Amino acid sequence: MELLNKTMSGKTERPVRVIQFGEGNFLRGFVDHMIDIANEKGYFDGDIVVVKPRASGSLAKLKEQECQYTVSLKGLVEGAPAVSNRIVTSVADAVHAYAEYEKYSALAKLESLRFVVSNTTEAGIVFDPDDRMEMCPPNSFPGKLTKFLYERYLFFKGARDKGLIMLPTELIDDNGIALKNCVKRMAALWKLETGFIDWLEEACVFTSTLVDRIVTGYPAGAEALWQEWGYQDSCIVTGEPFALWVIESDRDISAEFPLNKAGLPVIYTEDQKPYEKRKVRILNGAHTSFVLASFLCGNDYVLESMEDEKIGAFVRSTIYEEVIPTISMPKEELEAFAEDVFERFKNPFVKHALLSISLNSVFKWKTRCMPTLLDYAEEKGELPKHLTFSLAALMAFYSFTERGENSLTGYRNGEPYLIRDEAAVLDFFAENAKKDSYEFVELFLKMEQFWGQDLTKVEGLAEWTAEYLEDIRTLGMRGALEKWF
Repeated sequence: MELLNKTMSGKTERPVRVIQFGEGNFLRGFVDHMIDIANEKGYFDGDIVVVKPRASGSLAKLKEQECQYTVSLKGLVEGAPAVSNRIVTSVADAVHAYAEYEKYSALAKLESLRFVVSNTTEAGIVFDPDDRMEMCPPNSFPGKLTKFLYERYLFFKGARDKGLIMLPTELIDDNGIALKNCVKRMAALWKLETGFIDWLEEACVFTSTLVDRIVTGYPAGAEALWQEWGYQDSCIVTGEPFALWVIESDRDISAEFPLNKAGLPVIYTEDQKPYEKRKVRILNGAHTSFVLASFLCGNDYVLESMEDEKIGAFVRSTIYEEVIPTISMPKEELEAFAEDVFERFKNPFVKHALLSISLNSVFKWKTRCMPTLLDYAEEKGELPKHLTFSLAALMAFYSFTERGENSLTGYRNGEPYLIRDEAAVLDFFAENAKKDSYEFVELFLKMEQFWGQDLTKVEGLAEWTAEYLEDIRTLGMRGALEKWF
């Protein structure tokens, strides 16, 4: 069977307008997929060169296929199972920043280049004081980008129309601001001239972005897909149909990067915070509010949870009655987003394990659920009962004393499961889990190390959490849910 290549895909060669730091599944199944659609529909005429930013690893498989690969999106669309397969042709080449440094460096001199996309993990946007200009390349991503931009600045003699637009997708707050700060610190460390700093400010744009799509990567049983498609593809990327890309910028880039005109879910804004709040509180908050209770009810996966009548009703009530009222955005937009979230949770093609979501649940509850609980209590003068119950469910899930090296061992119906969190969290539960419910809750809520504040000062929270926890202990999780909801 023939390996996928440019002849088979019918690739149209376009000017290279995008350099992409990162060759992983997410960028190939999200950004490159969107650009491919925009190219096809005539709204963006540009190719991508993928750069491998780490010294380790190889680009061999991607290069063997001339950077052509298939994206297969599987999920529910308007309630019905749907599969969409697309050969992505937007990637023209792949370059190893270390093994092919000269080729990589030459990209800075491309007349057509305009955009820099990156996904170098949350730890990628970090200032490294050991980076040096003479390194080929510098170790950190900000170091690489600073040198790349400086070489472009020199080659084009500071021309203002040769600046670049940065589109980082790393999952950190204000990723564009963080990246720009790192670049400016690197320029200061290397004592680069003020003309370059002025060029960064005037000719370049550092956007901050919020991205959302589950990309699951290379599928099991890929050979069956090869038979179905009639070609071999060792670089398949699978994911869900849902996607969202929010791009925040102080300069409007929508005319140069008009992906929204191609019908793609791209939003250009001067402030991404409301969208971030919506995602964290509705999508992430929903996960954190129900997964531990659902697991202790006997479920193992998100889809199974949504099909559980009691859990499904619990999470819908949490979102509609307690989360949405605390977000200052149009109600219809929030409810539409919530329905998209529930549709994603019901994706029959994704087996999302509850135990995998349970990792570091104390921190997740603090960042995803606690702000909603506090806002609701302040605005309504009462506690949100579902979110308060979810806090008790968290305590029940963690209430074991068998401490391992990096975990606690819990038991569900006599079967063990691992509880993974920070050492301080595990130590707290190992030492206190056998205490009376009311004393236990009081101690937990007073842990400012976990919450950043003393939660016993929230009126009624300790009493209601302890009441719920006591019922979970005596009636079981499902019995407690049936009593209260």
